[in-house]
Amino acid sequence: MTISRAEVITSVERRRRWSQDEKERLVAASLEPGASVSEVARAAGLHVSQLFRWRKELCKQAEASIAPFVPVEIGLSVPPREVAEAPLTTAARRRRSQGIIEIDLGTGPRIRVDGDVDGDALRRVVDALVRR
Repeated sequence: MTISRAEVITSVERRRRWSQDEKERLVAASLEPGASVSEVARAAGLHVSQLFRWRKELCKQAEASIAPFVPVEIGLSVPPREVAEAPLTTAARRRRSQGIIEIDLGTGPRIRVDGDVDGDALRRVVDALVRR
């Protein structure tokens, strides 16, 4: 006579799937003034560390998706300087008519370029200064 063994599972192990809307709702609730993260997590039936992870991920996504706008101030045009007796070249006339762009990064550096600056070169310079 052989005895066979059977395993009885009394509980169901589950992995809950949270939609993006549910995650955002819970994270927003945990960020409200006076809210306790552990209370929000407990009420939703999840572990506090999971809610902290969602907060970190969603805040990182939000930072990446927000374009870093800075205030723009339009000043008076620079009065033309007295030009030497020699006539202006075509390129100089075009530059004078296109104006000057001044970019103030707010952290100290200020960039002034004329209208015919190479956009890619300017982007590289601004990126390098912002990373400093």
